Amino acid sequence: MNITEVHRLIRPRRAPVGMSAILLCHLDPHTVDWASTEAHIGRTHAAGLTPAVNMDTGYVQLLDESTRLRVLELAADVTGGDFVAGAFVADGPGAEADLDAHLARVAEIASRGGTPVIFPSHGTCDAGDEQWLSAHQRIAAEVDRFIAFELGEMFVPYGRILGLDAYRELLGISSCVGAKHSSLRREPEWERLALRDELRPDFSVFTGNDLAIDMITYGSDYLLGLSTFAPEAFAERDRRWAAGDAGFGELNDLLQYLGHFTFRAPVPAYRHSAAMFLELRGWAASDAVPSGAPRRPESDRLVLADILARLVAQR
Repeated sequence: MNITEVHRLIRPRRAPVGMSAILLCHLDPHTVDWASTEAHIGRTHAAGLTPAVNMDTGYVQLLDESTRLRVLELAADVTGGDFVAGAFVADGPGAEADLDAHLARVAEIASRGGTPVIFPSHGTCDAGDEQWLSAHQRIAAEVDRFIAFELGEMFVPYGRILGLDAYRELLGISSCVGAKHSSLRREPEWERLALRDELRPDFSVFTGNDLAIDMITYGSDYLLGLSTFAPEAFAERDRRWAAGDAGFGELNDLLQYLGHFTFRAPVPAYRHSAAMFLELRGWAASDAVPSGAPRRPESDRLVLADILARLVAQR
């Protein structure tokens, strides 16, 4: 797309739909901090964002069944069913798509009032776009509402970003109400927004680009891991954009600085950054992450504390 076409996408005063991937807090590498996690779901919901549980930020790839289900129950209890959740199936390279397993994960979420977010897997992605679409069409026949998920390989080795022709077909699945786009690139998201505006204006393109959170100004909604650091600040930023408040830019810039710092390589270590930040805020008992999850250096705390102080000053 050229710059003129991009500028035509800008949607002043459009109130975005905000969804925030909840960090699953830990007391130590083997123990979930349930009290802090429950409180964080509650404060996110109270801020006006939709909590998204069992996402990458919630270590869904590492959860056993009992923990995964307990998170769903917690989200349902705290929000009254106003949540979304990752439907993840573990498999390996070359695996066949296990649609029964995917449908079971979807049913766990939908039965508690939540909206499933269909995680990619080797079985649904390795064989190409057609296999991916076929799996989602099968899921659409069994559930009346779900969110698709394009996830880049910088996050997980089984991720997939669709070709634009396949995305056009996705827009034709009526029970797919939106799709999270996590390529960490602007241009493919702009292309999706243009296609959405042309074919299905009610469809949500949920940006997952934590390096370009101003994608909401072009008409994206969002489902971000970055917003778990400061859901109240994201909600205030959204209000400023919807109100035409010039203070939007200053707050968005500060949140984007936080995103660029915490989503640097290795990208999955942003979850430890989030744990450090929540601990600094007094919102988590420790900065522990599960065994095997990457960590940031202790020196990051100085930068995170500075950003937190600036966020507090913005209020």
